[in-house]
Amino acid sequence: MSELSEFEEMYLKRIFEIYDSEPSTIVKTSQLAEIMSVSNASSTEMIQRLSERGLLTYVPYKGCRLTPVGFNTAARIKRREGLLQILLTDVIGFDGDVDAAACKMEHNMSIDLEESIDRMLGYPELTPKGKKIPSIKRSVKPIHDGLLLPISFLPIGSSAIIEVIALQPTDAKTLELSGIRIGSRIEAHEEGVYFDGQLIAMSESIMNRILSRTEA
Repeated sequence: MSELSEFEEMYLKRIFEIYDSEPSTIVKTSQLAEIMSVSNASSTEMIQRLSERGLLTYVPYKGCRLTPVGFNTAARIKRREGLLQILLTDVIGFDGDVDAAACKMEHNMSIDLEESIDRMLGYPELTPKGKKIPSIKRSVKPIHDGLLLPISFLPIGSSAIIEVIALQPTDAKTLELSGIRIGSRIEAHEEGVYFDGQLIAMSESIMNRILSRTEA
């Protein structure tokens, strides 16, 4: 199947969102047109186009349903949005419109990048707002040395060197006073992350914004 345009992906994602709340429903053409801010004629044309590609089942004068292929494709698009929302909120600390930024970025993400972000975030199941991230068939790879991970996601028994501290100045200063800085070596144990033999006491949101490189 050839690549989908950003607009085609948006249609699939919106249809998926409707389906997710009402699994047995036929998504009405007029309903979809309103959500996408287009005319009924434009919505019908897009539904027919996606139907020809095997992504939708078109029900004339009623609307459409996702085919199994369409469902998996739409779920992956929605999934990328959720992963990016976590990355922007919990790791980068983006202060702008997270939903808009994630929506824009999701259309230019390769499968390899999606899998890398998924692994770095510890295979999350919920977005920062508590919404379920669509699950897909995947093989969970073991964490090995050389990966850059938030310290909250370090596997138990591993050690790592801090490389990135993406904190607000006040939080960064507090961290500095504790002696933790770029280049510090930390260890992950069942009860938490240790630095210099002491358990690190800090919130998960701060730990998500401190990235460390795992070592053997």
